[in-house]
Amino acid sequence: MKRTRRFMVAGVAVAAATAMALTGCTPGSDAQAPDMTDHEVQTDVSKLGDVTLTVWDQEVRGGQNEQMEQLNEAFQKQYPNITIERNSQSFEDLGKTLRLALTGNEAPDVVQANNARNSMGQFIEAGQLVPLDPWAEAYGWEDRFPDSVLQYTRYSDDAVTFGSGSIYGLPQVGEVVGVFYSKPKLEKLGIDVPQDWAAFEAALDQAKQAGETPLLLGNIEKWPAIHVFGPVQGAKADAGEIQSLGFGNAGASWETPENEAAAQTLADWGADGYFNDGVNGTEYDDAWQKLAKGDGVFLIGGSWLAADLEDAMGEDVGFFAPPVTAGEGAHTTGGTGLPFAMTSASQNPDAAAAYIDFITNEDAMQVLADTGNLPVVNTQDYAPESGVQSDVYTTFGDVTQNGAILPYLDYATPTFSDTLGEALQRLIDGKTTPKEFTAALEADYADFVGE
Repeated sequence: MKRTRRFMVAGVAVAAATAMALTGCTPGSDAQAPDMTDHEVQTDVSKLGDVTLTVWDQEVRGGQNEQMEQLNEAFQKQYPNITIERNSQSFEDLGKTLRLALTGNEAPDVVQANNARNSMGQFIEAGQLVPLDPWAEAYGWEDRFPDSVLQYTRYSDDAVTFGSGSIYGLPQVGEVVGVFYSKPKLEKLGIDVPQDWAAFEAALDQAKQAGETPLLLGNIEKWPAIHVFGPVQGAKADAGEIQSLGFGNAGASWETPENEAAAQTLADWGADGYFNDGVNGTEYDDAWQKLAKGDGVFLIGGSWLAADLEDAMGEDVGFFAPPVTAGEGAHTTGGTGLPFAMTSASQNPDAAAAYIDFITNEDAMQVLADTGNLPVVNTQDYAPESGVQSDVYTTFGDVTQNGAILPYLDYATPTFSDTLGEALQRLIDGKTTPKEFTAALEADYADFVGE
């Protein structure tokens, strides 16, 4: 991915991240975030003088990139004394380079930091992100955002507790993981849009029997399968149990019959040939592009893919999230996009906070909707009348009101993304059993909460 600023090559970043993981050290672990308790917030950005803000984000796809470009231009037009230097990278690249950048002398002012403990949690523990409570009060963020959204950006100041504490970032978009499907394929196969989980699994089998690839997945990066397993687990296990596991809070267990049943489902899909060939050697973007080209029937993925799929397929793509029982709300993975946070290295905290406020305010929500993204607040007010985006908005509303939005499972521990990603690759390939799978996850989770 092209980058707008110079920094160390990815290989160095990977090596540094690996070294820190092996030693158990947190970057900059002796650092302390500046105490902003008594900071006198300045919300009149025009009085801050000439300021250059460096912003790192991962909004690289079509509609995601478009909304950032529009909002950055609007912010600079409203505040001509502020210049934004934007560095936009893929999700994978940002995850590799941000950790190293925050320990260097040229850390950005504003970053999109993955909510997970292995990213935002470690950055908070290391004193590299600033609690935003003074600006939350000044701008009224706790009135703008519901608690169900803010919980995904709250940590205790020691980063032990996830889901409560200080606000460390604000998201722009809501996210829900569901099933994209090819309307022409369903029509050709005589399959109605599944209304529950059993009907969805029956549709997968019918597609396979007809010689189609039932389910597309690109999992070379390992994390994409987490978004497939999440909805499966949501259909099998208790939502409260999954939430405890996902937030890495004590009191739950991976070694349950329900979690084994979820793992067995994914193992069966792999063994029965429901996935495309070479699923663990296929890139994430290649998988959804196959659906757009007419290969495959279903794709389990996040709402963030809707804009690109609509651009490629028009009215030929749809989206749903199957509940266990027809007419009820689904239990599926989702929540918020990566929140925008302020680094402790920023010399312009009021300008950084004003920028975060600007790209998440009510006007920004309209820009997000206009560019095919899912606004995280007042979502129903922006729903289009038709198309896959209408499906996404309807599904998000139904899940949040009648079902359960479940946390991304890689939030759980600093190492859980790797543990779960590797275990899922082995499960799909038939190299591990469901019992071995849940035992591996339990070991990581139990070690972490036991500390």
